Amino acid sequence: MSKRTRTSKVEKWIKEGRGSGIGSDYKPWLKIQDVSSLGRSTRLKGIKTNRQHEFLSDLERNYFYLTEYSDFVVDIREQFPLLPLEETIVIADELGIKHPTDPKANEPIVMTTDFLLTMDKGQGVFEVARTIKMKEELLKERVIEKFEIEREYWQRRDIDWGIVTEEEIPKTMARNVSYIHDYYDIRDYDVFREMSGQHLEDLSIALLQRILNNEGRIRTITNEFDRDTHLPLGSGVTLFYHLLAQKIIRINMLEPLNLEHPIIIDSINETKLKQ
Repeated sequence: MSKRTRTSKVEKWIKEGRGSGIGSDYKPWLKIQDVSSLGRSTRLKGIKTNRQHEFLSDLERNYFYLTEYSDFVVDIREQFPLLPLEETIVIADELGIKHPTDPKANEPIVMTTDFLLTMDKGQGVFEVARTIKMKEELLKERVIEKFEIEREYWQRRDIDWGIVTEEEIPKTMARNVSYIHDYYDIRDYDVFREMSGQHLEDLSIALLQRILNNEGRIRTITNEFDRDTHLPLGSGVTLFYHLLAQKIIRINMLEPLNLEHPIIIDSINETKLKQ
């Protein structure tokens, strides 16, 4: 194999640490500015990783929201490179498939898997690889060929790999998580920044009691809460979203989260509430 195959850009990105690290230290192989994307590209600050994530489509972003909310996902690494490049070239050759190339330079490119997730279901930590694709794309022969290279790469590492389409990503749940995602740390909001933990707990209990004892709209309940506690308008909604993001309260996330309607509380985690 010629030395040109390992392009200077690949070497540069490896030296930058792209595709390496875990948790907050991980650096995606691809960034938004590196590719022209079909959907809307998005950057989001992760709760579990405490770093900025890079998503190249709406579908990837929606899947991310589901992994953020999952009780079993402990680390999320997106745009994960299939390195070394030489290995996927060999796999492609063995399968009789043309390896993806840069159309301009006509050189092999580093393939990526959309998500490498670290999971913990209580019986030890393990990893799964997931590729996100619109269902209609699976009808294209070239797409399937690339997936065969990807599947073989992960199989050699004994890591479960699978394709996730829009049919496995509930839009309503993803939208609900997007509403509450930024409210995970309530100290990000001025009114709660300097508030003592005890005061915050007391307010949370007071708001929960109102919601449990009132079948009215959440918007009405939180507005009355703001007035009665002399908090700025919107504080009750912020607190409500925070309790949802922290999973102190749980609702049916497959139903639309609409503040203009009553919302049924499925459960309350009192231990988390005191924390």
